[in-house]
Amino acid sequence: MRLSFDRLAALARDFHGEDPLSGHLYVFSSRRRDRVKVLYWDRDGLALWHKRLERGAFPFPSPSPSASLSVTPGALAMLLDGVNPVTARRRADFGLPRPGHSRKSGPSSA
Repeated sequence: MRLSFDRLAALARDFHGEDPLSGHLYVFSSRRRDRVKVLYWDRDGLALWHKRLERGAFPFPSPSPSASLSVTPGALAMLLDGVNPVTARRRADFGLPRPGHSRKSGPSSA
């Protein structure tokens, strides 16, 4: 976790073939997965966010030398909060209307 802005941007560009100025977030973790850095372009320059856990590890997939993973913003938020998005399950009734309630808005026509 010694790398800073320029070296992390070079990794994103050279190793993964991505443009660090694209607006995407590039997440790098330590071997022990107790530290994470997020590199991103912030309108006028590169920004770097760094977090170190006092206990435990982030639930990132097992590291491999050529690992590259694309995740949704929600999955990234879950990872950074210590939730493994692979094993997390959405409730079966999530997003369904409650019985007796309509999804229509406004006054009813009854």
